[in-house]
Amino acid sequence: LMVGKPEIVTKRMDGKLMEPVERLTIDVPEEFVGVVMEQLGARKSEVVNMHNHGYGRVRIEFRVPSRGLIGLRSQLLTDTRGTIVMNSLFDGYMEWQGEIPHRPTGALVSDRGGVSTAYALWNLQERGELFVGPGIDVYEGMIIGENAKDTDLDVNVVREKKLTNMRASTADEAIRLVPFRQLNLEQAIEFIADDEFVEVTPKSLRLRKRALQANKRKRSSMATVEQSQ
Repeated sequence: LMVGKPEIVTKRMDGKLMEPVERLTIDVPEEFVGVVMEQLGARKSEVVNMHNHGYGRVRIEFRVPSRGLIGLRSQLLTDTRGTIVMNSLFDGYMEWQGEIPHRPTGALVSDRGGVSTAYALWNLQERGELFVGPGIDVYEGMIIGENAKDTDLDVNVVREKKLTNMRASTADEAIRLVPFRQLNLEQAIEFIADDEFVEVTPKSLRLRKRALQANKRKRSSMATVEQSQ
């Protein structure tokens, strides 16, 4: 099963572009009110009501575009250490609120198939955050991490270390890998860009580019740029 980036259903009312909106209720400890406000502010929400219970928790009601809820629950559970309670209901339509910022980073994309190695990952972990560990089957076009820069980067994740001196190999530094980030389905759907898919199987969850071959992705990118000019 391939899942692309979600798209909302908009409509025009009195000549204005309208989008669906949700009434979101959040109950959170006082210490995390700031981080909740920051996350919801970035998602084009507006505060409707706020009530302090008087025992260390606050209830906040928002109106937020439906598209702003994608990935929100997972993010807030992480930010509030699992202490948040939230629910939402459809609340009609509101005027289009503009673009909601997506990830400002690119993807680390495997440039060939094979099995990921600890040595290759060790060399790549400074490039960004990895989504796979060693010993994982990968294929060309599969997203194996998030690039720290704002562009995609094709990488060799199956590279093995060449031993030039077998007797001296025990003196090599032990390879220490930073724990990789394992995305759930909601996080994966929020992460992907327009040219990416989430691949869902009974046993695994992978991210990939729509066009697996690097040369096809480059041609598609050039065509998009030409059309926009």
